[in-house]
Amino acid sequence: MKKRSRSLSQKVFLLIIGSIGATILFSFFFLHFLYKDLYLKSIRESVMHQGENTAAHYHYGVLNKEIIDKIHWFNIVSEYEVIVVNDFDELNEHFPYKVGGKPLLESSERSELTKGDSILKEGYVKSFDRDIVSAVFPIQGENGLIGLVFIYVPLEAMQEVFQASMPILIVSGGIYFILLFLVVNRIRQSMFKPLDDMQTMSREVAKGNYSHRLAPSEYEEVGQLAHAFNIMSSSLEEQEARKKEFISNVVHELRTPLTYINGYTEALKQAMYSSKEEADNYLTTIQRETDRLNQIVHDLIDLNYLEESLYVIDKEPIAVAQILYDTLNLFQIRLSQKHLQTDLNIDEDLIIAGDPKRMQQVFYNVIDNAVKYSPEKEMISVKLVQKDECMVFVVTNQGFTISEEDIPRLGERFFRTDKARSRSTGGTGLGLSIVRQIVSLHDGTFSVDSTNEKGTEVSVAINLMEETFKE
Repeated sequence: MKKRSRSLSQKVFLLIIGSIGATILFSFFFLHFLYKDLYLKSIRESVMHQGENTAAHYHYGVLNKEIIDKIHWFNIVSEYEVIVVNDFDELNEHFPYKVGGKPLLESSERSELTKGDSILKEGYVKSFDRDIVSAVFPIQGENGLIGLVFIYVPLEAMQEVFQASMPILIVSGGIYFILLFLVVNRIRQSMFKPLDDMQTMSREVAKGNYSHRLAPSEYEEVGQLAHAFNIMSSSLEEQEARKKEFISNVVHELRTPLTYINGYTEALKQAMYSSKEEADNYLTTIQRETDRLNQIVHDLIDLNYLEESLYVIDKEPIAVAQILYDTLNLFQIRLSQKHLQTDLNIDEDLIIAGDPKRMQQVFYNVIDNAVKYSPEKEMISVKLVQKDECMVFVVTNQGFTISEEDIPRLGERFFRTDKARSRSTGGTGLGLSIVRQIVSLHDGTFSVDSTNEKGTEVSVAINLMEETFKE
C-alpha cells in the first residue's frame, strides 16, 4: 500500500512543534552548561579567594588561638570546609580520601606547595558520594614551609538545588509546550483553512462548478492567494458562459445554412419546382449558403490562428494609405449598388510597422460592416490621419445606432446587435473579432462609438514608426 504523504499544513505544524521542542531541549542543555561551566567556575574562583584570604592570616608564620577561633567561626558560617595543618602527613590524617580516584596530593604537587604555589583539586570523592572543589595553600615561614591550609566545598548542595528544580522545569516546560501547541494549532487551522477550502473548491472547479468563492483571510499572503483564486473562478465562470454562448451561436449559425441546403437539395432531388428558373433559384440559394458556411469556417480558423499565444506578426514598414486605397477599390460595385457616397480624408505619408495582409484585412472588415449596415444613398466617412504619434483609422456610417450595453461586446465571436438584420446582410459575426485581434497584435487600440447624431464610428489606432523609418 502506498504511503500517504503529509500535507503542507501538517509539515508546517510539525516543523513549528519540532522547533519548539528543540528550543525547550536547548534550554535544558543551556542550564546544564550554566551549571557545569559558569557555576563551577565561580566556585573555583571563590575557593581560591577564600583560601588565599585564610592563608593570609598566617603572615606572621605563627598559629595562635585567635586565628584558630576565626577559622572555626568561618567553618560554621560558610559552606566551605577549612583545615589548617602543619605538614603533609597531618593533612592526610584529616582528609584521607582520594579525589577523582587519585591521592589528594601527589609528589609533584607537594613539590609545588613546597615552592610556595597553591594547588586546585576537584573531582569525585567516593566516601562523600559527591564531587568537590578544593585547594591547598602553603604557609611559608622564615625557614620554608611551616603549614598548609586546605579548603574544600562539596557540590552536592548545588546539585540538589538543580535536581529539585528539574520537576518544576519539566512541569513548566510541559505546560509551556501544551499552550504553544494549542496556539500554533489554532494559527495553523486559521492560516491553512483557506488552502483546504481552496483544495475543495478546486475539485468543484474541475467538475465545472465555478460559483464558489473563498472568504478573505486575515493573513496577507493567504488572503492574496484566496483573492487570486476568486478572480480565477470568476474568470473561468465567465469564460464558461461565453463558451456555452459561443457553441450555441456556432450551432445556430451552422444550422441555418445547413437547413437551407438540405431543404433545397431535397426539393431538387424530388423535382419540387415548376420551372427551370425556380430550380436555378434553388441552386443559387444552395451555393450562397455553401459560401456562407465556407466563410464562417474560414473566419473561425483565421481567428483561432490569430489568437494562438505563439502567433507573432511579421512586421515591416508599410504605407497604409496605399493599402486603404486598394481596399476601397474592392467596394466600388457594392457602393454603387447602394448609391453610397464616401468622404475620404487620407494622409498619404503615414507609415507603420505591421503586416500588410493583416492590415488590409482590418480595413476590409471595418469598411465591409459600414457598407452592410448603411442605408441607401447615405454617406460613409473614411479617415486615415495622424494623431500624436499614432495612425488613426476611423470609419463612420449612418446606420442604426448601437446601444451602450452592446458596444463593449462588439468584437466577441458571433455577437450581433441586430441578429435578424445581420443575417440578411450575410455576415458571419466574426469580422470585428478578427479586427480586434489583429489590432491587438499590432499593439494598437480598437473602439466603437455610436450616437443618433453622428452615427456609428469605428476607430483603430496604431503607433507610427519612428522618424528613422520614415526617412
